[in-house]
Amino acid sequence: MATLPQIAVLGAGIFVKTQYIPRLAEISHLFCLKYIWSRSEESSRRAVEIAKQHFPGVECKWGDQGLNDIMQDSSLIGTAVVLAGQVQVDISLKLLKAGKHVIQGIPEIETALASYKSVSTNPGQPIWAVAENYRFEPAFVESKKLVAGVGDMMNVQVIIEGSMNSSNPYFSSSWRRNFEGGFILDMGVHFIAGLRMIVGCEVTSVSAITSHIDRTLPPPDIISSNFKLENGCSGVFVMVVSSSSPKIIWRVVGSKGTVQVERGKVDGKHGYLVSLYSADGQCKSTFHPFCGVHEELKIFIHDIVQANLKQGNGYEAEPRSSFVEGARDVAVLEAMLESGSKGGTLVNVKKF
Repeated sequence: MATLPQIAVLGAGIFVKTQYIPRLAEISHLFCLKYIWSRSEESSRRAVEIAKQHFPGVECKWGDQGLNDIMQDSSLIGTAVVLAGQVQVDISLKLLKAGKHVIQGIPEIETALASYKSVSTNPGQPIWAVAENYRFEPAFVESKKLVAGVGDMMNVQVIIEGSMNSSNPYFSSSWRRNFEGGFILDMGVHFIAGLRMIVGCEVTSVSAITSHIDRTLPPPDIISSNFKLENGCSGVFVMVVSSSSPKIIWRVVGSKGTVQVERGKVDGKHGYLVSLYSADGQCKSTFHPFCGVHEELKIFIHDIVQANLKQGNGYEAEPRSSFVEGARDVAVLEAMLESGSKGGTLVNVKKF
């Protein structure tokens, strides 16, 4: 029986304990979780205590020495970096330079990409994948196919009425409050990923107005933006970080029908309802429970195993998890925030 690939998780916060560990447990037959690292011993031990229910052999690592141990462990091939946005890139680059494959969230992009290209120019370059990625949700895979059948694209609407209030576990997250773009960037990047996946083309320019109403949140907490796609279609992106009536919708209006994706709950399961409204007035709907994190982690494990087997010969990882895709998501939101800071000036989206 082949030896299972060994990975480490760097980070021990809310998302690791409530999402990553349970999702990793679902695919525990594919790998061995060797370490959980945190900046402090206490937080690492707390996360390991939870993980031991599924991964009895997992060990604690913390601080600079623990990070060095992980980088120097030749048996370890993959890492999941689930840290505050301000430090993710630095840690990820260190791991990549040490030859480790990395999956992580989306923070600062331009310097990250430039640094990644300098890590290695050979075909065996480590994989740098994007996590928490809506492109892996089956709802968006299906809706992209449906959009192809509704004729000419006429208009696109993305409406986000969030629920980031004091009852949300991420509300008091200090790094999100001290992060440029705050909750708009941290939350919004996922909704832009969903938008780009559904329409199947790039956002080329935006014009946005931002405002700050809820003083318990960092500014801005509201953004309303017009955008133009490279196919010539226009759309709107509206995001309210905290509302009293949460609602999340993507809607593509075509000449022969409309596709809508709405976040919701069916039979106690959270997920997305995908609806196709045809020209004859009929509507067909399918509900897809959340499973994107599960899918992206499963594919990441597959990719790093294949990359290791073909080391030196090159391996093309799953394109949906490409760090460049993450850069393109962030670029759209950064253009919107820039436009908002300039009173709605038209801003072209940076290309990667």
